Amino acid sequence: MGTVLTFQNVTGKGRRFHLHDINMELEPGFIYSLIGKNGAGKTTLMKYILEENSRYDGVILVNGTDIRMNHVNAMKDIGFISDEHEFFGNRTGKQNVELLGRFYDNFDMERFEQGMKKMGVSPYTTYKSLSRGEKMKFQIAFAMAYSPSIYLMDEVTAGMDPVFKIEYFDMLRNLIRDESCSVLMTTHILSEVERQTDYVAVMEDGHMGEFEESTDCMNKRMDEGKYCMDKAIVMGE
Repeated sequence: MGTVLTFQNVTGKGRRFHLHDINMELEPGFIYSLIGKNGAGKTTLMKYILEENSRYDGVILVNGTDIRMNHVNAMKDIGFISDEHEFFGNRTGKQNVELLGRFYDNFDMERFEQGMKKMGVSPYTTYKSLSRGEKMKFQIAFAMAYSPSIYLMDEVTAGMDPVFKIEYFDMLRNLIRDESCSVLMTTHILSEVERQTDYVAVMEDGHMGEFEESTDCMNKRMDEGKYCMDKAIVMGE
């Protein structure tokens, strides 16, 4: 299997900054992380993938296909987990799935229910009544039910219960075990980057460095005297 997500010379202008000539290739079977201060461009990069009418130069490929050619089909291969992902607030989790699952050709209701049970979230609670952590768990279960090729996770672990966080990374490892998908996550928590992810790239002022093995990247940044900046990332400053 080839790359699941590719950026080729992607450049765009946001309200406050530019994204400059972003290039990356994500292969299946790995957890990739993006780190950077708030406003570095991490969330904007994801929006270029997710929003059909995003304005940018360059090419974004999902499983080798330009997402501009058929954005709807591309979204069927992407699982998005974030505070920005909207669902029907007055509907229960199960009702949301019954309404939205039909848009995915291979949606598996049984897999969704198993995921919710494993994570201890009731499918009969309205979405707006769920805590932030429960909403993230619901979104993970929803995405798992249609087996996407790439999971995009935007600051998912912020404020997550420490006990479930261990289970969460075990879950991600199980997802990528058969090398049919990959995970791209943004985070401020450097301990997660070093211990739980395979590759990391740093975003600063709209520029993205190359992906490097996570431990090597963290060690290099400390050797270069950049640990203080990284402490600001951890604190969300």
